[in-house]
Amino acid sequence: MAKALRNSKVALTGEAIVADYRLAYSSRRASVIGRAEVLRGNATFGIFGDGKEIANIAMAKAFRPGDWRAGYYRDQTFMWATRMSNVRAFFAQLYGTANLEADPASGGRQMGNHFATRFLDDRGAFERTVDMPNSSADVSNVAGWMPRLIGLAYASKLYRNNPLLNGVQDGFSVHGNEVAFGTIGDASTSEGLFWESVNAAGVLQIPMALSVWDDGYGISVPISAETTKASISDVLRGFMPDDRPGIDIYVTRGWDYSGLVETYAKAVEKVRREHKPALIHVTEMTQPQGHSTSGSHERYKSKERLRFENEYDCVARMRDWIIESEIASESQLEGWEAADKEAVEAARDLAWEAFQSPIRVERDRAVGILRRVDMPEVAEITNALDEAHKITRSFIMASASRALFQLRGLDSPARTELARFVDEYRRENEERYNSHLYSASTESPLNVPVVPAVYSNKSPTVDGRQVLVRNFDANFARDPRIFVIGEDVGRLGDVNLVFEGLQAKHGDLRLTDTGIREATILGQAIGSAMRGLRPICDIQYLDYFLYALEVASDDLATLHWRSVGGQKAPVIIRTKGHRLVGIWHSGSPMSVVVNALRGIYVAVPRNMTQAAGFYNTLFQGDNPGLVIEVLNGYRLKERVPDNVGLFTVPLGVPEVLREGTDCTLVTYGACCAIALDAAQALDELGVSLEVIDVQTLNPFDVDHMLVRSIEKTHALICVDEDVPGGASAFMLQQALEAQNGWWHLDAEPRTLSASPNRPAYGPDGDYFTKPNRESIVATVYGIVRERQPWRFPPLDG
Repeated sequence: MAKALRNSKVALTGEAIVADYRLAYSSRRASVIGRAEVLRGNATFGIFGDGKEIANIAMAKAFRPGDWRAGYYRDQTFMWATRMSNVRAFFAQLYGTANLEADPASGGRQMGNHFATRFLDDRGAFERTVDMPNSSADVSNVAGWMPRLIGLAYASKLYRNNPLLNGVQDGFSVHGNEVAFGTIGDASTSEGLFWESVNAAGVLQIPMALSVWDDGYGISVPISAETTKASISDVLRGFMPDDRPGIDIYVTRGWDYSGLVETYAKAVEKVRREHKPALIHVTEMTQPQGHSTSGSHERYKSKERLRFENEYDCVARMRDWIIESEIASESQLEGWEAADKEAVEAARDLAWEAFQSPIRVERDRAVGILRRVDMPEVAEITNALDEAHKITRSFIMASASRALFQLRGLDSPARTELARFVDEYRRENEERYNSHLYSASTESPLNVPVVPAVYSNKSPTVDGRQVLVRNFDANFARDPRIFVIGEDVGRLGDVNLVFEGLQAKHGDLRLTDTGIREATILGQAIGSAMRGLRPICDIQYLDYFLYALEVASDDLATLHWRSVGGQKAPVIIRTKGHRLVGIWHSGSPMSVVVNALRGIYVAVPRNMTQAAGFYNTLFQGDNPGLVIEVLNGYRLKERVPDNVGLFTVPLGVPEVLREGTDCTLVTYGACCAIALDAAQALDELGVSLEVIDVQTLNPFDVDHMLVRSIEKTHALICVDEDVPGGASAFMLQQALEAQNGWWHLDAEPRTLSASPNRPAYGPDGDYFTKPNRESIVATVYGIVRERQPWRFPPLDG
């Protein structure tokens, strides 16, 4: 042992080495048993960390309280070594146990080996993350966690370099000394999110320690078909520092325990001390059970490769090394292995019983009710439920519902009791599996008090952008946690000058220019928000938000839900859209946004004062939000409220812009002005149009204002700039179905949207692509004429 670790900075006793081996062995046994549980039908799918155990342990030795992880499903041994998880939780998640005590990472919402720690308390408030190891919640999408990793490391840079944060955020950082650890499979480095993230890390110079687990394959595809030169560290050599900052690169072998420990100690110590990123390429790894339980790796690996994987299995190599180094004898190891195998099997049994026991109680309750029904068809359903070996809640619900269907039309106490059970059980499970999509804490944006904008004779009239400039200025002065990152937001102050002069006033750590990399701008904000900061992610145009949509949808929008309220990232995404000129600056893909971002509030203000009010609301809340400003509104004149920076606009509350009696028009954003113009033209034709600005698409009209308008006018048209069947159809569904507005209609409801193609360049392209005054007038007139043709002659002769 002394010879093997002679030059190491890490003092390892024989007892520590044996403990590491026993952890690796236990983790391997859990992977083997986990695969068997899937094949037995006790679990649905399994993906494990076999072959990565020793590197996981070496990495864990460099991990400290306050550090953060953003990794993936091969990290089970690391999670156990850092005590952020354990073998029983491993099996609980494998089974899908919907109990936070058993699976604190996801409460059964994520498949096995998707890790997370809980850094929010029961009230939804942040815990002291500096005192504990932290893992951001995993996602399955390949490399999808990489942008978030950048943000977790970037927060340390801000905490170290921004003196305004000293003492403001107690419990989140100790002088920025925290390191963000990332892991990724070698094949996954082909994803664009990996390259964008690595480049961002090198530019930002942040304390990130990224490990690449290289086992030679991406499922069945060999690394020669995945990566240039078949080596990610060779490809990235140009990122290494010379006389300019870069990324330190280390290469080590996945079966070499002492070499791994040495490498991680050296690499992470430098990352922590110098705040420079490092990439550790761990080669010669194996994958003994293949990619997952969905197939066998013997189908695509050669005999030579399989022989290599057997010979260089990291657990077996460490075992041989321990014996050769006389740290422990083979008989001692055999004794410990037998005990550890038994302990893993016991953990499995306890996890299975904890999973099934409460469901059996629920099954017995259902069976007890069903037994009181005297009907052969129901008896058959009851017996099948009662005799089932593995019980699921879906089976209980389906059985009870099928029995209730058989009792249709009967008036009996048994049917009443069964109907009550079905209703209660459905609600219980909706809460169990669907809760926490949005913040329900006292800090929810929906709880922010409404503070109206105040005006006086001294309120100046300025370009709309100046309202935002003054509003952001007030918020930057009020809260040192707020910062904005994005393309051109710093020195230039944004391409529309809504941050003009603010970098010079508040500093380049508060208003920071980035490269053209939308996905990692958002990731930079997500990780920072997880660590107690209040970032604004600035995406230059709504059309370009599509670059970040995957990160926004799969990571940010699902975070609070997939952690069952254990994690949050109150990011504010700022962008601009709707009408300008050209295909790529006039997009309004609102249906994409609304449907992909459930979990993120979406505000669509019609002017800059409304936008400022939404920012003020979101700054005080803890749910992520997207604000889409109207591109052609920055030069339109608006008055600056006297209480700029303080007034708020509530989410989910539409505003009636113009009252009317003949038809209700529902819209948002840039279409509001066009609708008001059309309403004036309709007045001259004898039509009274009520115009409503929904203001936010999510939440949507929480007090059901729209249905009250429809009840008055008995007609409805939804107008927007999205493609047909997009956001206008969403608004129609909300008004007619969610609010039962169909009951009050006397005419067919309509939508008026843009053409299915992109908008052509110039004012004529805009006019003939999107709703305009004349098209709104003609459509509304047609609706009211449908009801009273004698009163309204045709417009087209």
